[in-house]
Amino acid sequence: MTENFSDFYYNCDSDIVCHKMLLALTQGKDLVSAARTVMESLDGAFSVTGITGDGEFFAFKDPHGIKPLCAGHDPNSATFAFSSETVSLDMNSFERDFELEPGELVTVSQDGFKRTQVIKNPREAFCAFEYAYFARPDSRFNGKYVYEIREDFGRNLVKENPDIVKECDVIVSVPETGDDPAMGVHEESGLRWERASRRHRYVTERAFILLNMERYSTIDKKINILGSKVAGKNVIITEDSIVRGDTTKVIIEKMRKAGAKKVYVFVTFPRIIGPCFYGIDMSTYGQLVGSKHNPEEIAKIIGADGVCYQSLEGLIRATGQKEEALCLACVTGKYPTPCAQKMADAMKKRFLDGYEEKNRIYETEEAQL
Repeated sequence: MTENFSDFYYNCDSDIVCHKMLLALTQGKDLVSAARTVMESLDGAFSVTGITGDGEFFAFKDPHGIKPLCAGHDPNSATFAFSSETVSLDMNSFERDFELEPGELVTVSQDGFKRTQVIKNPREAFCAFEYAYFARPDSRFNGKYVYEIREDFGRNLVKENPDIVKECDVIVSVPETGDDPAMGVHEESGLRWERASRRHRYVTERAFILLNMERYSTIDKKINILGSKVAGKNVIITEDSIVRGDTTKVIIEKMRKAGAKKVYVFVTFPRIIGPCFYGIDMSTYGQLVGSKHNPEEIAKIIGADGVCYQSLEGLIRATGQKEEALCLACVTGKYPTPCAQKMADAMKKRFLDGYEEKNRIYETEEAQL
């Protein structure tokens, strides 16, 4: 491609998508063919929106539909929009029309949306982590609000761990993605949901993508524990996931200092054992506490009396999706795209052989697989 645009520099993955489309369009291909070029030549997750030089408004998704992208219109059908989540349509008083299909291109004209199935992939692979963490609770997938699904996660955890529930006095959620599961735990168990953990609204960094020293300081400032609410009690903490374990460890330390007798962690997302190559910064096996430790070992590492992960079956059932329609690679090791599978297999072999992972595999010379 540099032969055609020698001064083109890649600063992010979106640049590559734009370059491939630009190259196809300058070679005389139409928009459908340009989108097909991107879909056929790139391995990964992409939800693309754009406007051509002729003013044509368009959007398309990768052949597996890994990330969400929906379409909608305003009350007068005069303005049309694409959004990664339905909540942004709601906030602008737009009506949601549909979720783009994997491998689908949608263009906009005065008559509305025109839908073209560019590539038909036999397997959809929607990111399951959207349900537990990324998506806004007031967005909708498959006609169901995300917060309702997360409440079901909490109910599942109660049903799967009845003996621990009987032993506990209160529920404390890790805000904010632990709040909805806490409601589910409360409704299913009858235990009081005590809002004893509060988040600093101006500390916005996500701990799992920070460096080690920054991570601990950020977590310590981000979450405040109201000690008198947990002193002398057996506590269930609801958490969306455990990546490195640092956030949960600091919260448990604070609860112990406040006088909590026992602390159990209910985790809505199953144990993460592998990296993600589809937009989530879970880069190496060595960074993932679940890749080398079982739940009992993880409990000791983070200082909990027990760590209870929602079962994979429970998560799938709550989403309303079929297992084969979800990307669960980070918990199963089975990736929906071939390049990601090759990288994961190569990384895992090196990790088990004792190789020190200093950065992402695709940032190293060994990335040429």
